[in-house]
Amino acid sequence: MIRDTTEPHILVIDDESQILRALKTILTEKKFRVTTASTGEEGLTLAAALQPDVIILDLGLPDMDGLTVCERLREWTHIPIIVLSARDQEHDKVLALDKGADDYLTKPFGIQELLARVRVALRHLTQAHGSKETVIVAAKVKIDLTRHLVTREEVEVKLTATEFKLLAHLASNSGRVLTHRSILTHVWGEPEADNIEYLRVYMRQLRKKLEDDPARPQFLLTEAGVGYRFINDE
Repeated sequence: MIRDTTEPHILVIDDESQILRALKTILTEKKFRVTTASTGEEGLTLAAALQPDVIILDLGLPDMDGLTVCERLREWTHIPIIVLSARDQEHDKVLALDKGADDYLTKPFGIQELLARVRVALRHLTQAHGSKETVIVAAKVKIDLTRHLVTREEVEVKLTATEFKLLAHLASNSGRVLTHRSILTHVWGEPEADNIEYLRVYMRQLRKKLEDDPARPQFLLTEAGVGYRFINDE
């Protein structure tokens, strides 16, 4: 059978044969091309040779740290990287994201969660090669990045310059998890990179102005111990 070369190509780097088989089966059924690697060196070689659309990278590899693989990939490519981590690897998860990974999945993970993360990665890959969305909709909120205008149920919401910059950064990376440090550095600069409480105050303000129930946000989501994720209407 001749495979359609327009199918998105995913490289999975993981040393667990069971995970590799499962991911290859699931993703192939969903019309993705899948290549697998069981070591960091093999993964780096295949990434360079094949230029996949998305890389799924386990942090626990036998020959080198997954963080090192992520760092080496980011020396030459912007291919989206989704890291796989165990629940007790929160610190490594944050480090990977700060080193350039785009998203993460915590083992064990569900099929729908995996596919959602892959879709987000592919969407951002497409945007990187074309024009980004300038109007983003989430629940009852519309964010016009060009006009610096935010409305909720067609009524303008007054935001401070900093609130808008924070919201625009999150919305421009919709679906992706952004670490506390990366958000703080982008919005307030490197000197404030560790001031997490400052960020939490601004997130509370945004939720109060935009969410129906700030205590149960629909689109300004917290990723516990890591950062925040904005969810838009797809």
